[in-house]
Amino acid sequence: MQGVLTGFAVIAVVIGVGYVIGRRRYLGDNGREVLTKLAFHVATPALLFTTLARADLSVVLSSRLLITAISTAAAAGAFVAVALLRRWDLGRTTIGALCSSYVNAGNLGIPIAVYVLGDASLVAPVLLFQQLVMTPIALTVLDLAQPGEKLPLWRRLTTPLRNPIGASSLCGVAFAALGWTVPGPVLDPLLLIGNMSVPAVLLAFGISLCGSTLPGRGSDRYPVLLSAALKSVGQPAAAWALGSLVFGLHGAALLDVVVTSALPAAQNLYTYASRYRVAERLARESILLSTLLSVPALVVVAALLG
Repeated sequence: MQGVLTGFAVIAVVIGVGYVIGRRRYLGDNGREVLTKLAFHVATPALLFTTLARADLSVVLSSRLLITAISTAAAAGAFVAVALLRRWDLGRTTIGALCSSYVNAGNLGIPIAVYVLGDASLVAPVLLFQQLVMTPIALTVLDLAQPGEKLPLWRRLTTPLRNPIGASSLCGVAFAALGWTVPGPVLDPLLLIGNMSVPAVLLAFGISLCGSTLPGRGSDRYPVLLSAALKSVGQPAAAWALGSLVFGLHGAALLDVVVTSALPAAQNLYTYASRYRVAERLARESILLSTLLSVPALVVVAALLG
């Protein structure tokens, strides 16, 4: 219980600092955009490479990965199904599906894994699946949906390799799979740069809240409420059903998968929406609402399964 509250307190403070920065205009008119570009093109790729290059890839074969993949697909698929019925555009559908299923496994998942579950490595299957599967697919869709001249087939197929997020993740996995060690003179500056990723994303998110209304209002009301409900209730419920009824998990193992599934939508989804200039309001409000809802959700999960 304390770990849940501690993780949220840390994030809330940094977002609050970003909000103050935005209100006081300390970074000028383009502060949010600069932080977003810094996180997307520089800091986050460095963080992902250094994290995955040192990861234990045996987690890929674990049952946790299968539960993560299936529950993620269920939540994202439910949003896409509604989006098709409502005829929402591709950008809104992609961002909404991510907000419904892409958990905050990094800056919130790791602290909660340490304080609640007792092992930071338990978020590794989620982190690997999101960075190696979800992110490349989603960013490829957003890349291909951008207006302009149609790309040739070879450029479409290599889109994940030209995206800094996807490319850094694939490079990190390659290093881990081949057993290569990143030399200290290379690793140390990358670690230093990667440490900017989480605060940059959180500060940019805090700045974006300046002048914004309460989530769940306006033209994006329905997709915001839908994505937040799927993220806070639908995905953890699917993870519980799969873990207990299909894979036979119980006790601490079941708690692990349900807690990680109940984490709110990740703040870096707003970075992606800003980068491609699609569904920014949907991303901002859905992340904020799912973060608020995840506090009671995680408390309930910890109380019932802990």
